[in-house]
Amino acid sequence: MKDILLVGFGAVGAIYSLILKRSGLARVTAVARSNFDVVNAKGVHFKSQKYGEITGWRPDRLCRSVSEAADRPYSYVFITTKAIPELTKTPKLLEPLLLPSYINIYPQPTYVFLQNGLNVETDLYEALKGLGKEPSIISTAVWIGTNLLGPNIVEHNHFDRVQLGVHRHKDFTTVTNTPDELALLQDLGHILKKGGSTVTIFPEIQRMKFSKNLWNLVFASYATLTGYRLPAIFRPPPDSGKAPYEPYVSPITADMIETYSVSSIRATLLELVKLGRALGFPDSEDGLPSSVVDTTIENTRGLHIKPDSTHTPSMLFDLQKGQPIEVEVVVGEVVRMAKEYNVDIPRVETLYSLLLIIQNQIIRQREEIRS
Repeated sequence: MKDILLVGFGAVGAIYSLILKRSGLARVTAVARSNFDVVNAKGVHFKSQKYGEITGWRPDRLCRSVSEAADRPYSYVFITTKAIPELTKTPKLLEPLLLPSYINIYPQPTYVFLQNGLNVETDLYEALKGLGKEPSIISTAVWIGTNLLGPNIVEHNHFDRVQLGVHRHKDFTTVTNTPDELALLQDLGHILKKGGSTVTIFPEIQRMKFSKNLWNLVFASYATLTGYRLPAIFRPPPDSGKAPYEPYVSPITADMIETYSVSSIRATLLELVKLGRALGFPDSEDGLPSSVVDTTIENTRGLHIKPDSTHTPSMLFDLQKGQPIEVEVVVGEVVRMAKEYNVDIPRVETLYSLLLIIQNQIIRQREEIRS
């Protein structure tokens, strides 16, 4: 039985707390900050197509803060908060685990990042190196459809898939795990599989994260900037006599959506593939295949032409709730990597410039409410 700490009790954090506890192999301590009171009083209500309707669920231990949880050693610390580095950097979030009062008593855990975006591990990696510690960090690409319907109400669709790999700082081309790395990944993978999640281990995780970020960057940005869910790009009108739904593509300008909007999405994805090549990701199934452009579009089309398509991309969902969006780690980091590798990505830069305005206004409005 391993002690596991999970920091961030939003939708993803709650689902993976459930998975870890379901495994029977972990004692789960969860840090719930903004929703501690309601979860402590009522538990979590899961509305999951995969795990069922579960009411009153709680982890083994619920804490208000990382400081409160920093009273024991952990095998793994999961970071499942939204990644908003312009407001809170990971070392600050996890500061109680990095203080002498903790590190002089307990060994450092393996940190597991279940966050959107690229290079989310960098700040913590550098902080640990600065403490003279050799960082043990697992990176992930998480595929899941889940949102918070209320502070303790979690909507979840029929799947959760996680790809695991060892984080290698600034290394995009090492494609072999050492025996110790493989053993670490297999141990965590076994726990997650026992809890019901679908797990794949990769010897080089950065290309998987990059591939996943293609979708987040392009489709979440389009949804957030237009204010419409993705059926507004793909779904035909409801059939006569069938249950109504919205949004859908009006036939009046449907050809223009396909000619201009979908073509622009394709061109943006091609910019990202060009960056991937500069990073050293090969054009292969275990790298970054050129086919990822068409498969990303067609797989997304396949999901969102359906009448039952109701998922809201998390970036749009955060905007609707007036919460900061993950623009820096999903889009801004790509812009910075492109500059470092001298790759022109003008369409991505345009998305970034527009999303920065949205983020700025969200932050301004929150500051006004606080004052």
